[in-house]
Amino acid sequence: MLPEYPHATPPAAGESIEVAPGIHWLRMPLPFALNHINLWLLEDEEAGRPGWTLIDTGFALDAVKACWETLLARLNASPRGGRILRIVVTHFHPDHLGLAAWLQERSGAPIFMTLGEYLTAHAVWHETGGHGIAAMLGQFRAHGLNAERCARLEGNRGLYKRGVPSLPTAYRRLFDGNVLTFGGRHWQVRVGFGHSPEHAALYCAKLGLLISGDMLLPAISTNVSVYAVTPMADSLADYLASLDRYRQLPEETLVLPSHGLPFFGMHDRIDALHEHHAERLKILEANCEIPRSAAELLSSLFARELDSHQTMFAMGEAIAHLNRLEHAGRLTRLSGDDGTIRFVARK
Repeated sequence: MLPEYPHATPPAAGESIEVAPGIHWLRMPLPFALNHINLWLLEDEEAGRPGWTLIDTGFALDAVKACWETLLARLNASPRGGRILRIVVTHFHPDHLGLAAWLQERSGAPIFMTLGEYLTAHAVWHETGGHGIAAMLGQFRAHGLNAERCARLEGNRGLYKRGVPSLPTAYRRLFDGNVLTFGGRHWQVRVGFGHSPEHAALYCAKLGLLISGDMLLPAISTNVSVYAVTPMADSLADYLASLDRYRQLPEETLVLPSHGLPFFGMHDRIDALHEHHAERLKILEANCEIPRSAAELLSSLFARELDSHQTMFAMGEAIAHLNRLEHAGRLTRLSGDDGTIRFVARK
């Protein structure tokens, strides 16, 4: 069954739509093929005074700042006022964390994140501890990406800092199972893996809502990658296990994703994502009758031409699927005389 979309038209940039009592949908632009992110504005209160909680903040573009300026001015003129009480960041990626420090500086509001996301943001920003472009290119070269494509990827150096020009230096740590209260309603933190280190989604049983971040999307598959700092990780298994935890939630839950439209049909969507990844695993296994590298297999997974930004995600995802097949005993990893990692099907 296809997802059902109760709100078929997204808000314009700088506008909002109330999708449930006290829950407002914002949409901000992104400078990529995936050209938007959904953010969420929750009616809240503190010590009897009304205000707002923000879920994610957008990529640090001037256009996104202008949207926030418009929204904050409109909120200030509203009966509730424009006080920002809390900023919750689902994960460290720049479209989510990008303007958190800027909004915190303006509002004084605390930032809530998991430990894994907070520390990874700092490691990526400073390119330390196995993170950053040099480590990524080393991993991709080992998996067969040629010099020309690596050189194009070199052009992404500094992209994270462009999206996240400043980082918070203090935060309030989220744990899996924490219950946060916004506007008198309880929201359970549900930590997931595979897309990022400790991605925080939020579930409100009273409203029947899941703010899923990037963990569960209605129309595209979440990127699942293996990074240089954890080269043997079974990220796809981690992701699929995290997805299956959402089966504990009622089927009628309204999912508020970071990309695409709010949707019903969570359980069917989880089934479809399992099928999608199972098919990709079959394709890779079939193409490894002779030893092949991740780079050599990109065309079997992605029929379209990939720009440098898409190549970065495609390589990470190809490695994640190959690692899953290796962990499952379906492929064997080989290291050639040229230093390139290749995989071959087990007989």
